[in-house]
Amino acid sequence: MTATPPPDATGRPRGLLRPAGTVLDCDIAVLGSGMGGATLAYALRGTGARVLVVERGDFLPREWQNWSTPDVFTAARYRNAEPWYDAASGRFFSPGVHYYVGGNTKVFGATLPRFREADFGPLEHAEGVSPGWPFPYGVLERHYARAERLYRVHGARAADPTDPWRSGDYPWPAVPHEPAVATLAASLRDQGLTPFALPTGVDLREDGGCLRCGTCDGFPCLVEAKSDADVCALRPALASGNVSLLTRATVTRLVTGPSGRRVTEALAQYEGRELRIRADRFVLACGAVNTAALLLRSDPGPLHTGPVRTTGLANGSGQAGRNYMVHNSTFLMAVAPRHANDVVFQKTLGVNDWYLGNGSRGPLGNIQALGKLRPPSAGGLWPRTPRPLLAAATRRSFDLYLTSEDLPVPGNRVAVGPGDRIEVHWRPVNLPPHRELVRRAVQMMRRAGFPLVRTRRMGIAVNSHQCGTAVAGEDPAASVVDPGCKAHELDNLWVADSSWFPSSAAVNPALTIAANALRIAPGVAGVPEEAYGTHTADGPREAGAARAADAARGGSGDGGTAGP
Repeated sequence: MTATPPPDATGRPRGLLRPAGTVLDCDIAVLGSGMGGATLAYALRGTGARVLVVERGDFLPREWQNWSTPDVFTAARYRNAEPWYDAASGRFFSPGVHYYVGGNTKVFGATLPRFREADFGPLEHAEGVSPGWPFPYGVLERHYARAERLYRVHGARAADPTDPWRSGDYPWPAVPHEPAVATLAASLRDQGLTPFALPTGVDLREDGGCLRCGTCDGFPCLVEAKSDADVCALRPALASGNVSLLTRATVTRLVTGPSGRRVTEALAQYEGRELRIRADRFVLACGAVNTAALLLRSDPGPLHTGPVRTTGLANGSGQAGRNYMVHNSTFLMAVAPRHANDVVFQKTLGVNDWYLGNGSRGPLGNIQALGKLRPPSAGGLWPRTPRPLLAAATRRSFDLYLTSEDLPVPGNRVAVGPGDRIEVHWRPVNLPPHRELVRRAVQMMRRAGFPLVRTRRMGIAVNSHQCGTAVAGEDPAASVVDPGCKAHELDNLWVADSSWFPSSAAVNPALTIAANALRIAPGVAGVPEEAYGTHTADGPREAGAARAADAARGGSGDGGTAGP
């Protein structure tokens, strides 16, 4: 059966497949529809290749509960991942991942920064060295610019003291602070700090759909004005005609051919039966944990390369699943007892004064505003606090999220255990700088007029920033994929999520995932990079297709100018 889009269905995007047989054929199979998979599909639109995106979840429903704090946070209405096993505690936990078309971006806070230029090189930390990447920041810069256009990023150039150099301005101006946030920013400047407007992916363009409501960070967007991977990238990809989508299909393993050098098919469970997905090229974009688990579940067949003989596909180095990283992160609620905070859209302020250059303490990390905490969301952080007290506190609080870099450690890893369960072996690394960041943030907020400050450090379940389990590098003996994100040991397998990251940096990874997906698209398509623009919907002969794709997503994104 060929993966060809069926006729449009009412209320469902073009290109949605419902296979009746047991085999699907395509040219390129992209496994996962989050930031990496969806952006890559967008980059491959118009190439002529038959691209199939495979998603284990379905479309997140648009319903009034999208904006209900009790439904989202107390009832966990949209948490649909299976339990994972914490090897240290011997207990299962509910991971912070979401299996929907668009992945975690359906509920992310839409903060879309670039990594700092220093993040691409070796960086000394208190408990080790953050390794350098196989290419410098400059290689990714133009792809960052394209990703910012695609994902409607609003920001202010040079406002952040650690911002890397950029070839142009942000596509749209920064989201303005509301009065309460502006007042705090002024107080921080009086302390000698340099607060800035966070780069934010929402549709605040002329006639844009963003309402600047209080249900953005952590919520699905009912009006689809948040720059998630589904709305901004996958839907225009589907509208192009050569990209298809298969939902509710869980890929269980990859199968190689006689030589062991090529993946020939992916086996998936679909509607209670096995489905075989055959393609010339395969791309893993399942998230760092699930990508690693899929490699480890797959048999390398006759190919036994590399210095270490271990289980799993593309694992001659023994590095598949290892070096698992998440950010060290803390929620902070600062309360001014005599002053109510009437802010609605709070997540516009960032502080990076302590990100780099702190002497013997090393880099500390990033501070950014949270979406406004309410009793149901705060109750998940401090469950023993009486609800009336939480309600009083959140009416008077300003809320922050603090992140510090995690470091790659081989013992921090993903494994597949009994019953095919996902096991996470993880202990926090590099905590002293994070504790110092928390101490300085508490002091900063008290000086700003918030005498009561509560903090809560996150544990193993807060892992939406996961990365590092299929690390990229030049040396096949020490890495899983090459600098182009192709598996060293396989001729037709790439990784497009954050699994390949050599380090985690200390800011949100989403834009870097998207920029890299745009970067590796020519290699996946088998098209020379210098000629790639003529083969996509950005080329002059496909300008009409680009406009149609933009119209299909309600006029979002770059109107076809941000593609390859």
